[in-house]
Amino acid sequence: MSEIIKIKKGLTINLKGKAEKIFVKAKPAGLYAVKPTDFHGLIPKLCVKVDDRVKAGSPLFFDKYRPEIKFTSPVSGTVVQINRGERRKIMEVVIEPDETIVYEDFTAGDPSQLDAKDITGKILSSGLWPVIRQRPYNLIANPSDKPKAIFISAFDTAPLAPDYDFMLKDYGKEFQSGIDALHKLTAGKIHLNIDSTYPASSTFMGAKGVQINKFRGPHPAGNVGTQIHYIDPINKGEVVWVVSPQDVIAIGRLFQTGHYDASRIIALTGSEVKAPKYFKTLSGACVRSITDNNVREEGNIRYISGNVLTGTKVAANNFIGYYDSQLTVIPEGDKYEFMGWLAPGLNKFSLSRTFFSWLMPNKEYVINTNLKGGKRALMITGNFERVFPMNIYPMQLIKAIIIEDIELMENLGIYEVAEEDFALCEFVDTSKTDIQEIIRKGLDLMHKEMN
Repeated sequence: MSEIIKIKKGLTINLKGKAEKIFVKAKPAGLYAVKPTDFHGLIPKLCVKVDDRVKAGSPLFFDKYRPEIKFTSPVSGTVVQINRGERRKIMEVVIEPDETIVYEDFTAGDPSQLDAKDITGKILSSGLWPVIRQRPYNLIANPSDKPKAIFISAFDTAPLAPDYDFMLKDYGKEFQSGIDALHKLTAGKIHLNIDSTYPASSTFMGAKGVQINKFRGPHPAGNVGTQIHYIDPINKGEVVWVVSPQDVIAIGRLFQTGHYDASRIIALTGSEVKAPKYFKTLSGACVRSITDNNVREEGNIRYISGNVLTGTKVAANNFIGYYDSQLTVIPEGDKYEFMGWLAPGLNKFSLSRTFFSWLMPNKEYVINTNLKGGKRALMITGNFERVFPMNIYPMQLIKAIIIEDIELMENLGIYEVAEEDFALCEFVDTSKTDIQEIIRKGLDLMHKEMN
């Protein structure tokens, strides 16, 4: 597709603390963890107990209803904790690593010489299958499905998002190997979507067997849901798969080496970080292995695994999320200012022209987690439609989910959306409604009814 797809609706939020384009090797973490809570809809069944020895690639737990989907250890070592929450819900399996990683051997192989069954089996046995997610429902893909297409978003427009072109510029061979493997899993196209505002990395532009699509516009132009909507919308009964660029590389490494290599690049960002940079680490690493001695100590701060719009709050001694390539540190919203939004200020971000900061469109802001107001009834302001770029009525869909009208939800486009597509709506909502949570409930309801 040669033409540029221009996204006009949306909102770019310029925050202070973008990662400088420097790679730093993170110090080895004392603990690593795989968290079942990172995988929505999963009911985990344990394969290990405390004090068990594991290798990198050894199964830790599997999906109760799809036992072929395994979740494996990112390192070799000893299982030291299995932390549980309410009703003994498994929250995380924690591993203390060996000094030298020992890998399970899944045998290397050229994906172009293997059939779809062999490729699926290798990805499943290694524990890498969870990196493949499906739309609709935004869940781990079903291995027995044949998607009509696979989508890879090679750029991110979220606040302080990492630059994939910089991160993955040296991994062209691994990326191509991953593409070759994914090609056997669909009869349709693999769509590789890039930002047209600057030249993309040779890792992406040199990829073979993909259709490159160019996008331009504010956030959420980088959201894969937006890209699917404009390239190949999902109708009832159709399935597409979604894979992130780093996970394509992980799949490629599996076929090149025969090992589950959990190497990951994490962008440490946010206004409370002294020196935001890119860190080379392993999936599930402890947050402290990246943030120690690099975070401002004054005041309360919040650690977010992911970006500020869709990320998950974590503690300093917790672990980076399975799907995240970003760790954000911002001020906690526990200080209240006199007069609140009524007080004028050049340092306040607003969608409207309430503050004079609109005169400085390129200004970088320090924003905390304060809601700046209390929750109230859902009000129609027109703000959702200003930032939601799909040809879907966001307010009407939200209301249809609240009243659990299945037919209306279908007609309004529930199959095309995921929680992250409504993150900006939640940000600009004057009613302080948990919109992403509402969308998740709607998706769960549809999945239950349709399956």
